[in-house]
Amino acid sequence: MEALEPQLGDRALDVGCGKGAVLLRLAEEVGPGGHVVGVDLAPRMVALARAAAAAQLLANVEVHVSDAMAPVVEEAGFDLIASSLVLFFLPDPAAALTAWRRLLRPEGRLGVATFGRNDHGWDAVDAVFTPYLPQRMLDARTSGQRGRFGSDAGMEALLSGAGFEDVRTVSATVEAVLRDPDHWYEFSWSHGQRAMWEAVPEALREQVRRRACSALEDVRRPDGTISFTQQVRYTLGSRPLSRD
Repeated sequence: MEALEPQLGDRALDVGCGKGAVLLRLAEEVGPGGHVVGVDLAPRMVALARAAAAAQLLANVEVHVSDAMAPVVEEAGFDLIASSLVLFFLPDPAAALTAWRRLLRPEGRLGVATFGRNDHGWDAVDAVFTPYLPQRMLDARTSGQRGRFGSDAGMEALLSGAGFEDVRTVSATVEAVLRDPDHWYEFSWSHGQRAMWEAVPEALREQVRRRACSALEDVRRPDGTISFTQQVRYTLGSRPLSRD
């Protein structure tokens, strides 16, 4: 929110809104005079986002099922577009960015969140899963470690190539503290890493769990907790006045 600087009265679009983590914050920031649209490919996510907006009495929110590659919205000319941890899953990120640019008003702002440097202390844990993962889960785009998604400069070039200007990067570091290996196991099933577990044959999951928990001993702190840090990269840009 700080990097995008939403203003009261802005019209905003959240691409790949999920359950509404960014969407609801945007709605609060633009105020009753603004309007926020969320799109997501998963109907269940859309339903949850709608319910969350209703629970918070946010009347300035609408959410629709739509593909992030080419979001279908009634009206373009958004003041800002946000997309958090979505772009690297898309089949053609450059084409998606070009489509998003056309939904912005001239000088409208875009903010894209992707993963930055990972916590190398966890490399041994990731390695436990690697033999079981399909190629699509090892792809440089989704792993965020190589190619354009592997550096600030690469992401900035991706936005510039899609016609954005004033492109820049803001970084933040997020820390998750887990009580113990059992807490890590519970946590790992609650987000995108669930797909990694599902790629492991069911008969081998307990063996993989033991190996992963053994690797976690190297990152345990003196008090027994486990710390995981992740750099998050926010790449920002704006639509030029003269661009179509």
